[in-house]
Amino acid sequence: MSGFTLAIVGRPNVGKSTFFNRLLEQRKAIVDDVSGVTRDRQYGVAEWCGKSFNVVDTGGFVPQSNDVFEREIKKQVLIAIEEADALLFMVDTTTGVTDLDDAMADLLRRSTKPVFLVVNKVDNHDRLLEASEFYSLGFENIFFISSISGSGSGEVLDAITALIEEDDTAGEDDAALPRFAIMGQPNVGKSSLLNALVGQERTIVSDVAGTTRDTIHTHYNLFQKEFILIDTAGIRRKKNVSEDLEFYSVIRAIKALDEADVCLVMLDAEKGITAQDLNIFSMAVKKGKGVVILVNKWDLAEKETNTARDYEKELKNRLAPFNDVPVLFISAKEKIRILKAIESALEVYENRSRKVPTSQLNEVMQKAIQSYHPPVVRGNAVSIKYITQLPTVVPSFAFFTNYPDDIKTPYKNYLENQLRENFNFKGVPVRIFFRKK
Repeated sequence: MSGFTLAIVGRPNVGKSTFFNRLLEQRKAIVDDVSGVTRDRQYGVAEWCGKSFNVVDTGGFVPQSNDVFEREIKKQVLIAIEEADALLFMVDTTTGVTDLDDAMADLLRRSTKPVFLVVNKVDNHDRLLEASEFYSLGFENIFFISSISGSGSGEVLDAITALIEEDDTAGEDDAALPRFAIMGQPNVGKSSLLNALVGQERTIVSDVAGTTRDTIHTHYNLFQKEFILIDTAGIRRKKNVSEDLEFYSVIRAIKALDEADVCLVMLDAEKGITAQDLNIFSMAVKKGKGVVILVNKWDLAEKETNTARDYEKELKNRLAPFNDVPVLFISAKEKIRILKAIESALEVYENRSRKVPTSQLNEVMQKAIQSYHPPVVRGNAVSIKYITQLPTVVPSFAFFTNYPDDIKTPYKNYLENQLRENFNFKGVPVRIFFRKK
């Protein structure tokens, strides 16, 4: 997918978080009628017409404020404006143009980034007439929407995705090489792993969380293995992100994930898997990246006979439903199983590019369908006649059937499990689509 990033900016209480939730199709950001609810930055991945892009939701912009939170929010908004590829400036038709809108508009006019002025809460014809005053702000791209109902949002998304081109981040020499991103929370050992693999102090390592502030690209060519390693800054929970530098790091780490083919998610053996680790994992899956779980500092963990087996079982329960991923117990400091980690990443990279011949795919999957038929729909038998793999980067399969809209998630999960049992897609998200025959 592309590394394109959209930042949603504007004064408090204009509906930025409501629109952000609509883009992500989930209630991720807190929404309330009280202004200033969003203090933390929210990150997510949106998809429209087959194109995916990163979205950053920011707090309400108040330029001349003595409030400690509003001063911090202002800093974060300025960073988001600098780091994003495009800016969505949201205003509220029910209040008209305010001094805060003018201040935000003045700031955005100085930016060279594309700006989309989005007038929110345009729910009826009268409000559409009132919204015309926002033309006075002088922006070329202006849209009228309702974040709650979703009306008008399609036109905005069409304009945004028109800017997105195919990702061309790899250089000419490195274009064909696998790219592995080392990701995880701060101080989990990402830089130690990179240094151990390369055999030199490529990045600074310290016990202070957040030492790595930018993404580091390293060309690895040892032991007949060649790939690009991307060390990223730690992604920690937003409430703990206080330094401006660290906000830069989080955005760049998310962009690094866009560049990668496989994501090496590092966990701390003593802390186990946390909610933030699950966020990193789910973001990698949504972006269609291969995943390898590395449980670091295993040398420090207290162990009994079946500790690793039980740890892995508990880990995969937390990762469900997609838990067909390699789990390795390593120590970057002691260089335990670090080459095995790279071998697993290369295997996952091969699995991600696996193409199954159509004849073999139909032979295997038709047997699976015959042994467990799809549920009957309104008295009609559902039949799947033909299966083919789509020409996409992420392994995707089209099942041609007479009732594509009536096949529910449990049967879809069954088909995915059958694909995984018969063809090796370990560590790779598999996408299934039902089409009308």
